[in-house]
Amino acid sequence: MLTQIYGKMKSFWRNEDGLGMLEMILIIAVIVIIAVIFRTQLKEIVTSLLGKAKSKTENFMDGQ
Repeated sequence: MLTQIYGKMKSFWRNEDGLGMLEMILIIAVIVIIAVIFRTQLKEIVTSLLGKAKSKTENFMDGQ
């Protein structure tokens, strides 16, 4: 009886079915934490890029 319980416990610890989902959740959590930490720098970069794109689009549309 003890060997059966030991065998079931051993198979339970070796079961890795949900491991892929856990890894994905951890990766997403790390990305979110990094984005929160560097949000001001990211905001400045995105604003700068959008400003450059807007000015180039306006120049193109005006024919310059």
